Amino acid sequence: MVNGLFASNNYQGLKKMLDATVMRHEAIASNLANLETPHYKRIDVDSSFGAELNRAVGARNLSDIARLDPRIVVDKNAPAANRDGNTVQLDTELIHLQENGLAHQVQTQFVSGRFSKLRAAITGRSS
Repeated sequence: MVNGLFASNNYQGLKKMLDATVMRHEAIASNLANLETPHYKRIDVDSSFGAELNRAVGARNLSDIARLDPRIVVDKNAPAANRDGNTVQLDTELIHLQENGLAHQVQTQFVSGRFSKLRAAITGRSS
């Protein structure tokens, strides 16, 4: 039962997405902290991570899912916000922060649902 709940492709993929949202939050925090640092380049989780994870989950390949790890990279698409070469834009970062917070909230609700199923199986009743 426990193995079925926690070793599934979807659950493992969700854990990786949680790792990515935590890492993205750290990147956004760094971007905001360096908003006025000359020549600072905006960072974010590698945009290819989501597509790679979707492919691995869709293929139901646990070993591919396990090998995937989100990583922070410089956002090469971010334009310079002003003449000092800094590519962080406050309004954009605040939007990313809000989107990331919502994604994290949804993902933690799914994980909590898995734990609720386990609790129900152990106690013999749903809560």
